[in-house]
Amino acid sequence: MIAHLKGRLDSTGIDYAVIDVGGVGYFVGASARTLAAIGPVGEAAMLHTEMLVSEDSIRLVGFARAEERDWFRLLTGVQGVGSRVALAILSALDTQEIARAVSAQDKATVARANGVGPKLAERIVRELKDKVGTMAFGGGALGPAAAAQAMPVGAAADAVSALLNLGFRPAEAASAVGAAEEDLGPAATLDALVRLALRKAAK
Repeated sequence: MIAHLKGRLDSTGIDYAVIDVGGVGYFVGASARTLAAIGPVGEAAMLHTEMLVSEDSIRLVGFARAEERDWFRLLTGVQGVGSRVALAILSALDTQEIARAVSAQDKATVARANGVGPKLAERIVRELKDKVGTMAFGGGALGPAAAAQAMPVGAAADAVSALLNLGFRPAEAASAVGAAEEDLGPAATLDALVRLALRKAAK
């Protein structure tokens, strides 16, 4: 798994960036907000990444901030929300706006994103409130800082990402990886975490 890319921003497009890392150009899908935040072409750049694995392709999606990647993972865990729709939401709304919309069950705000109709927006706010409703800050509203604190980091985060790519729901993936990490300890490798998490999820 590739957790981040650090190199030189080679070029950008409407929905992607190319990061040159040691002479290798990595094509990375990105939201409009991420593209605006990573700086000018030719300068140093770092993106947090999510690897999307399907039967016929492996793609990278990049994020200027780790909490954007965390929200991307949550969004793509909702039925009907693929990577393009998740990036459209992250382009239209910053993470605090998404958090407030989920907390308030404000489907109209989520529906501002391209490709998100009222029914999908309603599903997003409903399902995500169940996923992150226990993450509270500032009097009970949801927030990206609280969400990031409660989410796995390092190898555990990448293990959760691997299970999400295999079709597991976010709560199932986090639970299985958490149980695996508890057995293996914080120094466990990504490979070991994924293998044990898959066995635990199958029980």
